[in-house]
Amino acid sequence: MKIKFDAEKIKRYNTTAPRYTSYPTAVAFSPNFTEADYLQHAKDSNQHATPLSLYFHIPFCDTVCFYCACNKVVTKDYSKADKYLDYLYREIDIQAGLFDQSRIVEQLHWGGGTPTFLNHQQIKDLMAYTRQSFNLLDDDSGDYSIEIDPRSVSKETIKLLREVGFNRFSLGVQDVDDKVQKAVNRIQPIEETKTIIDACRDNNTHSISIDLIYGLPLQTIDSFTTTLQRVIELSPDRLSIFNYAHLPHIFKPQRRINEDDLPIAEDKLIILQKTIEALTDAGYVYIGMDHFAKPDDELAQAQRKGSLHRNFQGYTTHADCDLVAMGVSAISKVNNAYCQNDKNIEAYYQQIDDKHLPIIRGIASTDEDLIRHQIIQQLSCHFTLDMQTIETKFTINFNDYFATEMKELAIMAEDDLLILKNGKVEVTATGRLLIRNICMVFDAYQRKQTGKQQFSKAI
Repeated sequence: MKIKFDAEKIKRYNTTAPRYTSYPTAVAFSPNFTEADYLQHAKDSNQHATPLSLYFHIPFCDTVCFYCACNKVVTKDYSKADKYLDYLYREIDIQAGLFDQSRIVEQLHWGGGTPTFLNHQQIKDLMAYTRQSFNLLDDDSGDYSIEIDPRSVSKETIKLLREVGFNRFSLGVQDVDDKVQKAVNRIQPIEETKTIIDACRDNNTHSISIDLIYGLPLQTIDSFTTTLQRVIELSPDRLSIFNYAHLPHIFKPQRRINEDDLPIAEDKLIILQKTIEALTDAGYVYIGMDHFAKPDDELAQAQRKGSLHRNFQGYTTHADCDLVAMGVSAISKVNNAYCQNDKNIEAYYQQIDDKHLPIIRGIASTDEDLIRHQIIQQLSCHFTLDMQTIETKFTINFNDYFATEMKELAIMAEDDLLILKNGKVEVTATGRLLIRNICMVFDAYQRKQTGKQQFSKAI
């Protein structure tokens, strides 16, 4: 999809906004949603027998990247993974017992932290236990992905991951410049990354994704342009280009970043503009919200077909799955209810010792939430919204139901972010970079939020 860079409009609309990997977003989750609520939703979900998506959170890293906002445990004591896996297996036992064994696992993802903190035997054992507990596909047709740190794996690791069933690999890179890498405490030579990408291709991986971050300390327009050129030469199938959100009051590792070294806002906008130009010239398609893909990638194909979806793993082609997430801090979505595990690893252990799922908060979607979720999904995945479709599906009059929102959309239309015509919202080439702002118009919870910044800026 074409996108147009309009610096003036970006500056004007560049407020904080959610990434809408869920709606309601996690800030709306409440401790009033309990384990008992989740158990009922899981039971009810079996009546629909939709496929499952599994997520496992592996929180360990052996070094800390200063920009990191993930839930993690930084340690060089690799034996800590043994204890964690023991508890994870026990959580798997509880969760697997809630869902009919006939429900196929179409999607599986290991995130972190650093999932490849686990050694080869632990990787084999966890995947074997998952296959024993859930109905995993064995014909390589599933969407089974893992986040890997190229510094923590070898060619042999990639071969093993492929053998146990992973077919999609997401590599953290962030920047290839030596000075930037030192400033964020992530030394990762580009040759090391290339070696692992080559290993992925040698093992017939379905897709390779690379994460980059702009706005890191000591980055310049020229240095990030060089990073892009070198990454494009690696020819990943997908790229995620994230804006660094400096929130040291929330994420302690960021306090080790020298704020004076961060690029100024004007330079960040130029970096973004040049990034878009470089990736477009290289043939990548803008999927939305920081994501680019090759035209023949499944994400780009799904977007063209109107079947793209967005969840906690980002953009996906699996819209109808119930997401069962396990591990510390993991977030599930089952039968239109969200819930999150305890973020503290010791509290997570204690809950499981007490024979409970370690759920600390969540929310069951209301009828209104479902309407707004559908709208946000359509806008964030396809940059269009058919009001008549929403009216028919939910038996509402769109203009009456969303009278306040329509006024805000009208202002955005005057700013050429979108077009309101024939009962449709069509996001323009200018508006696509600001899709988070457009989605936020329909976020009823965000209107009520007060207090400290909880999201990154839209750009």
